[in-house]
Amino acid sequence: MLRALLSRTIDRFERQWRYDAGYMRHLLRASPASFLRFGLVAGLVDRRAAPPEALAAAGIVGTLAEDCGPCTQISVDMAAAGGARPEVLRAILAGDEAAMGDDAVLAFRFARASLARDLEAVEPLREEVVRRWGDAGLVALGLSLTTARMYPTLKYALGYGRTCSKVTVAGQDTPVAHLPMAA
Repeated sequence: MLRALLSRTIDRFERQWRYDAGYMRHLLRASPASFLRFGLVAGLVDRRAAPPEALAAAGIVGTLAEDCGPCTQISVDMAAAGGARPEVLRAILAGDEAAMGDDAVLAFRFARASLARDLEAVEPLREEVVRRWGDAGLVALGLSLTTARMYPTLKYALGYGRTCSKVTVAGQDTPVAHLPMAA
């Protein structure tokens, strides 16, 4: 009964986001307990702790570190649903810092420097994040970056990863820059 209920939840998720969640079904078949624990990941980020475009930038940087296909698309779609403006999402995907706006560019640089383990670059960025949004904002960006990487990593580990695909923002195909992590 629990599996059937969770399977219907996956069905709704797939319909809502137009996303193939086959890897989630695999996880559910193999271990319902693991599926339930993995499902808690999305709720780790306090979406009120930092602006939506900052959270989007950190999450998209994390996703792009692991994927260039459907996981990137769903990250963009969820960021848009969370209030990130299409032009900012396009700028993040393109790596166009000049067009991102202050909140997104700070989070974009912070996420990239964090992934690169560039301590010299990340320290002043971390300080600015805390100055703007406090420790709660810092934690939210860190969790956005971390959780965004978990989904495509698991997807590929279970054999559901696919090649890169186009990404659209508000119905418009958008180029995706594959930038080195450190600026």
